[in-house]
Amino acid sequence: MRTYIISLFTLFLAFSTVAQKPIKLDPADLKKHVEFLASDSLKGRKPGTPEADIAAGYILENFMMAGLEPMFDKGFQNFDVVTSVGLGETNRFLFNGTAYKLMADYVPLAFSSSGGADASIVFTGFGFDIDQDSLKWNDYEGIDVQDKWVMFFRADPEPDNSESAFIPFSNIRSKILTAKDKGAAGVLLVTPRSMEKSDKLMPLVVENNEVTAGIPVINITRDLADQLLTSSRFSADSLDAMIIQQKKPFSFALEEKLSAQTEVNQEKEQTANVVALLKGSDPVLSEQYIVIGAHYDHLGMGGSNSGSRMPDTSAVHNGADDNASGTAMVIELARALAEQGAPPRSIIFVAFSAEEMGLLGSKFFIDNPPVPAGSIETMFNFDMVGRFDKEKNSISVSGTGTSSEGDSILLVYEKDLPFKVVHSPDGYGPSDHAAFYAANIPVFYFNTGVHTDYHTPFDDTELLDFDTEATVGNFAADVIVAVAGAPQPLTFKESGSKVASGRMGRQLKVTLGIMPDFAGSEKKGLRVDGVTSGKPADLGGMLKGDVIISINGLKVENIYEYMSRLSKLKHGQTINVEVIRDDKNEILLIQL
Repeated sequence: MRTYIISLFTLFLAFSTVAQKPIKLDPADLKKHVEFLASDSLKGRKPGTPEADIAAGYILENFMMAGLEPMFDKGFQNFDVVTSVGLGETNRFLFNGTAYKLMADYVPLAFSSSGGADASIVFTGFGFDIDQDSLKWNDYEGIDVQDKWVMFFRADPEPDNSESAFIPFSNIRSKILTAKDKGAAGVLLVTPRSMEKSDKLMPLVVENNEVTAGIPVINITRDLADQLLTSSRFSADSLDAMIIQQKKPFSFALEEKLSAQTEVNQEKEQTANVVALLKGSDPVLSEQYIVIGAHYDHLGMGGSNSGSRMPDTSAVHNGADDNASGTAMVIELARALAEQGAPPRSIIFVAFSAEEMGLLGSKFFIDNPPVPAGSIETMFNFDMVGRFDKEKNSISVSGTGTSSEGDSILLVYEKDLPFKVVHSPDGYGPSDHAAFYAANIPVFYFNTGVHTDYHTPFDDTELLDFDTEATVGNFAADVIVAVAGAPQPLTFKESGSKVASGRMGRQLKVTLGIMPDFAGSEKKGLRVDGVTSGKPADLGGMLKGDVIISINGLKVENIYEYMSRLSKLKHGQTINVEVIRDDKNEILLIQL
């Protein structure tokens, strides 16, 4: 205990020597910013819309008024996002002389490649090829699908078993990859009655990246499937029921040919991170940088697949707490820190776009930084800092374990606060600091908690507690000033996985221990955005920045193919992973 107290006291002295007059944010100023950003007129600040551009312009104007220096293109770091998917004019589906109707009988999936084939059809059950521990199921055994249309069901043959061993293999992308590996010309996807009683087509859902399946993928109704199955003695419903009852594969070829063509066009819009610099005062330390950031985008008008928790409601999702509150905090911290006088280190203020689309803006920033990547020393992230819960009477700061000094610094400045500060050591999280942690940068993520209005049209300005938000900002400012003026930078430590827990790898039985490029920005494979120390990838020599192009000789072109390859591996297995590193191909032997 005595050693800890002395250490803490030493830290306090070190940081207090650089501290200036404490910063006091004005609740009225925070409210003014939130009222503008969360107004109905900005229609939810969806990336790629004119209203999001207005929000970006407002943020930059305030950065300039604070005396900051704009970076990139006059303060805007532009990048593209996929905002919608359109169907071209050449989509067709012709079988036995009948032309079937687009959007009524069939629809290409949003990630379908454009293309087509005149070929016969093979029914392959649930589309599995599994040889994993005690689970063995091969819908392709003894049947040739080369250059043919492959038709299979969504889901799996255990629809009522929430713990089914099939679940990790039931992902649509994984099944499509299996068919592609077998040489299929395209996939016909059927929603079985066991999964959904209605015979509706799947929606044309934007996935917010440019990764396509590599072959045409068409969702067809069960009624259309029955037409394709006419020459057999089966219907879609009878096949579904039989396979579920018998619990074994059942596949067969059809002689008739299908002539089908898909044309799917991804539509992109430009959005931008807003970036400005407060140059440090020390001639040496000013070449070291701290990033203070928050995302300014939200869900627009909501709707299906927008992320709204009320997907059937089309209304302005104002996003006052998420995250006009954090954006307002960054604006006011910029003004206050500039007014006080620049600290020794330089500070980059960033309002990120496309956070709600998968942390795209922060990832683009860290992949394309305005300064040498190694010179960014710490990142402070503010996401949902306006809805203080008085009953809980606490806020959280995550990432406290990502530096050796993080917890101690917070303890110095939190002791007189009117609320409790809950320290969370993990560096990974569902917000923009995750990309910085993956780049071995210490992070602090401030948050006042999730509430029932989260991602609904009811996240409005009048529900925010601006007095408490100002107090949170004052506390954060103390920590920022201390870190920006400390003689030495924070010491980075790994704290928790750099891979998203509960995300795409939730049900995998093995893991390499990497943070993959979820945004899909690498076009020739899967880029590794982080490697967890002591995990198989690290022990096998994989490095951050490697691009995985194959596993055991099987191609990996994107995140979906990577997850599918991984789902078929076993503990204890030694695999070879081919990567591109510094424009050279290397083979790594990795034991799982």
